[in-house]
Amino acid sequence: MSDSNKSNNAVIIERTFNAPVDMIWQMWTVPEHFKKWYGPKGFTIPVAEMDLRPGGKRLVCMASPDGSMKMWTAGEHIEIVSNERLSYTESPADENGNLVSPSAMGMPDGYPMTTEVNVLLENQDGRTKMVLKHIGMPTDSGAGGGWEQAFDQLADHVGTVINDSLPYIESLDSLEVK
Repeated sequence: MSDSNKSNNAVIIERTFNAPVDMIWQMWTVPEHFKKWYGPKGFTIPVAEMDLRPGGKRLVCMASPDGSMKMWTAGEHIEIVSNERLSYTESPADENGNLVSPSAMGMPDGYPMTTEVNVLLENQDGRTKMVLKHIGMPTDSGAGGGWEQAFDQLADHVGTVINDSLPYIESLDSLEVK
């Protein structure tokens, strides 16, 4: 289900989800869905603000499992093609969206100030092929592993959303027309 490739300046991950493209798009663009899956296993997302338009701002807070550490990122949407492509920048920030140096957040020397996240979605007979390219992310940063964990959680969340909608769909099918 997973195929990861890394180059010197980008983490590239391809996944296929058993869900339609519009659902995967919502997982990336609707804050309440994004909060349910984003980040490594055990982390939570207490804040996800997204002004979904080119030039629109993003502000995300990722909290450690015990809540003792919060990592904020801010960015700007670059390109938005509904159900096909999402591109945005990502930089270390404070809770107000002011950029801070990576070293101030405990990142190693050489960690980039700004990276770019590109998400491509493709319909494959009702399933969704997703290709993520995180440009500028050092391959030894652990970002690939973090994304893989997030995408496992994304698959789980999609399954929950689909399963939660089944009783409603089944009840509609059982209605008699008089």
